[in-house]
Amino acid sequence: MTSEMSQRGADIDELVDRFVAGDETALETVYRRWSPLVYAVAIRSLGQVADAEDVTQKVFVAAWTGRAGYRPERASLPTWLLGIARNKIVDAHKARARETRITTLVATNAEPAVDDGVDVARRLLIADEISRLDAVPQQVLRLAFYEDLTHAQIAQRLHLPPGTVKSHIRRSLIKLRARLGGLTDAYES
Repeated sequence: MTSEMSQRGADIDELVDRFVAGDETALETVYRRWSPLVYAVAIRSLGQVADAEDVTQKVFVAAWTGRAGYRPERASLPTWLLGIARNKIVDAHKARARETRITTLVATNAEPAVDDGVDVARRLLIADEISRLDAVPQQVLRLAFYEDLTHAQIAQRLHLPPGTVKSHIRRSLIKLRARLGGLTDAYES
């Protein structure tokens, strides 16, 4: 039993050495072995499959690009991966909160009361800014806000991956926020 455990430890040490040295087959082995753990932590925290998959991918990309900074004497490889995952999950929660704030702002501005002249002007300004976006992001944003479709429904309709739809919405909302900053800041005070 003890020799079996020491052999497993030696195998892991050898895998870590190969990983740090840049062996892509080691990366594949590390991914197959520990991606379920990273994914489980991400899905538990984020609650959405697309977000958990995105975080899992980002963790292994970050681990691969930052492998020279890994110190086995400080943490085991799975512990190091979970530390990266924790940071990526925090980033995902922050991005989600930002997206929610921007979405709320744009949605509020996009659906004004018709009898309020200032809100109609804001609505026209927002519609004009949306029309300035590239074709695909514009179509994605219109489906999200004017047809009230979910990311999954937009992805299905446009034959795009859900992560791509989410990215288009996030980037478009950030652009709109930047372009409309003066207008929205005046109403927030």
